[in-house]
Amino acid sequence: MKFAVLVFPGSNCDIDAVKAVEDVLGEPVDMVWHHETDLSAYDCIILPGGFSYGDYLRCGAIARFSPVMEQVKKAASEGKMVIGICNGFQILTESGLLPGALRTNNHLQFNCEISPLVVENTETPFTSDYQKGQVIQIPIAHGEGNYYVDDETLQKMKSNNQIVFRYHGKNPNGSVDNIAGICNEKGNVLGMMPHPERAVDDLLGSTDGRALFTSILNKWREKHGA
Repeated sequence: MKFAVLVFPGSNCDIDAVKAVEDVLGEPVDMVWHHETDLSAYDCIILPGGFSYGDYLRCGAIARFSPVMEQVKKAASEGKMVIGICNGFQILTESGLLPGALRTNNHLQFNCEISPLVVENTETPFTSDYQKGQVIQIPIAHGEGNYYVDDETLQKMKSNNQIVFRYHGKNPNGSVDNIAGICNEKGNVLGMMPHPERAVDDLLGSTDGRALFTSILNKWREKHGA
């Protein structure tokens, strides 16, 4: 299985994502510049966290126009796995690959801490190695992680089982319905504000992010008989 970690000007969690794939899965992974126009060689595409160029306008608002995003949309339409983490989540919503938007945290402060999450949906290729209702410890680091969606869309998302992670206990940013991560209707595109790539080793304070990466590989192997 081959992974691509996209790199936008200002990405700062790209190497974290690369190391997580290498250390947890031992699978090949490339850092791919945002001007790339061919992602056909990759089975899973990761949009990492950071501060993509143009965030002063709105997080992800300019990055969505990068040439690579047309290829991300193509990959998603083909059923390949796409995951956006933090700023990557913001880019996916701006690109229309996921519903809703990310707004400034309701307390107007940057949050950087380990946050407990509840796994709400284990039927995605990103969460099959978790248990439904499992509480996991995953770091957050964002100033604009306040997920918003209108009531009609929220009800549709609930009906389609698109809510993947919720904050457990304290809501750190004011997100609607405590939402921390969502998927598209097909389940192959995931966006989440917390950083699973920063929770893959005891030295980092949690290993609860490892199951997200093993889920991806196991589902790919299941699909391809590998």
